[in-house]
Order: sequence, then structure tokens, then C-alpha cells
Amino acid sequence: MTAPTPYLHLPGTARDALSFYGSVFGCGVTAHSFADFGRQDGPADAVAHGHLVEGPVALFAADVAGDQPPLRSEGLMFSLLGAADPATLDAWFTGLAAGGRVVEDLQRRPWGASDGQVVDRFGVHWLIGYEVDAPA
Repeated sequence: MTAPTPYLHLPGTARDALSFYGSVFGCGVTAHSFADFGRQDGPADAVAHGHLVEGPVALFAADVAGDQPPLRSEGLMFSLLGAADPATLDAWFTGLAAGGRVVEDLQRRPWGASDGQVVDRFGVHWLIGYEVDAPA
């Protein structure tokens, strides 16, 4: 089964967002402009479709056109629980927090796992965490 892939519709910030996420997750970015697709319903240099390439996280983004509403997220988190080793997840948390807002510090929980929450500078809410095996 293929997991759902988030597709963000952003208010003219898709290129910046994709570059930001590519930097955080250490992957490439592909972005096609409205002009590339022959679209006339927005600025020629706006992103009609973009995505992260060959990285650990799948994500699509585009700039909204006309009177389409941009991303507004409440009651939703993108979960990266156990998606990588602890050091990588710590780095992703720090990267996503840059210019954003830490909702809850990445911290060890009473049940042994570590997790935290951050809303990045594009308004996306992330839950990041991992479990570390007890020492032998």
C-alpha cells in the first residue's frame, strides 16, 4: 500500500517552501512554473507543481491560483514518528523549527519514547519522535 502524500497549496510561497523542506530533509526539489504548464491563471513564475526528489519525506506543493484558498491547517499534524534514526529526527526538528514555532520541545516521555511538535514557518504542524532501545 502507498502512503498518502501531502500536497500543500500555498499563497505564493511554494518555491520557498520546497527549497526549505529540501534543505531540512536533505533532498532535491523539482518545481514547474505556471508558464511551464502553459497556465494563464496566475503569475508565470508561480509554482504550478513541485515536489521533493529522492528524499526520506514525500511532499508536493503548488501556489494557489485565482481565488483558491491557501493552506490552513487546524487539528492536523504530519507525523515523522520513527521515520529515521534519532540524530536525524533531532536535526529535522531543529530545521523545521527555524523561523517557525516550537509547540512542545522534543523530549523524553515517561513511557520511554521521545517526541515533540513544531509548526514550521509555512504553517505546517509536525510531530517528530522516536524510541531508543534500552541499554543491554
